[in-house]
Amino acid sequence: MSAPLHLVLLRPEIAPNTGNVGRMCAVTGCVLHLVHPLGFTIDDSKLRRAGMDYWRRLDVREHASFEAFLASPGRPERLWLFTTTAKRAHWDVRYEAGDGLVFGCESDGASPEEHAWFGPERGVKIPQYDALARSLNLSTACGIGTYEALRQIKRAG
Repeated sequence: MSAPLHLVLLRPEIAPNTGNVGRMCAVTGCVLHLVHPLGFTIDDSKLRRAGMDYWRRLDVREHASFEAFLASPGRPERLWLFTTTAKRAHWDVRYEAGDGLVFGCESDGASPEEHAWFGPERGVKIPQYDALARSLNLSTACGIGTYEALRQIKRAG
């Protein structure tokens, strides 16, 4: 069975966030892509604790850079960048099985070069109702985006 989605974390910095996303990927059948550099080591005890025993069942793929991810075999054809600067809400996109949901690092998000690669047509945002809040936690944003995409894919199938 092919993965319903691919989650791509660009330079994740916080092991528990990545562990939580990994756990969600394991229970949903999604593939997790980690784009280096990472702010932790994969054998970090915090990562294992957050991911628990699910980490062994996870399809996790590591990439040396964003360019290496783009050149990797089996990468998703359609990619969506989750960013606070996008104009379109995440629920206004029509996701398809096999799509890739891309999330920037906790401190800086996606780089200007990565934003340019996606362009405005592939950027989506999770609406925020408090203008003073900077953004959602990475693992929370991944959960919101993943389950909306899965809901749409299930409904279409």
